[in-house]
Amino acid sequence: MAASPFGNLPLTLDGPAVGAFLIAPSDAANLPNDIRAITIGTAGGVIVFDGWDAVTYTTGPLPVGTYPLLARRVRNTGTTATGLTGWM
Repeated sequence: MAASPFGNLPLTLDGPAVGAFLIAPSDAANLPNDIRAITIGTAGGVIVFDGWDAVTYTTGPLPVGTYPLLARRVRNTGTTATGLTGWM
């Protein structure tokens, strides 16, 4: 595998994602990695999440799409969105 031509560039919050994983909401466990964006796969889903500042936030119903969102936990209680992908 060839070295990435982007390896020496700094990672920024407005740059492209460097990885992704499926999210299983949990009231007890943090995500395996903090995320900076989330994709939801069901229209009208609500996301309850803990931000990097340790405050819990609740979105309104969101259409299918990807949203910039800095989070370390997506809570099961109150989250109705499904098909969640976290972007690092």
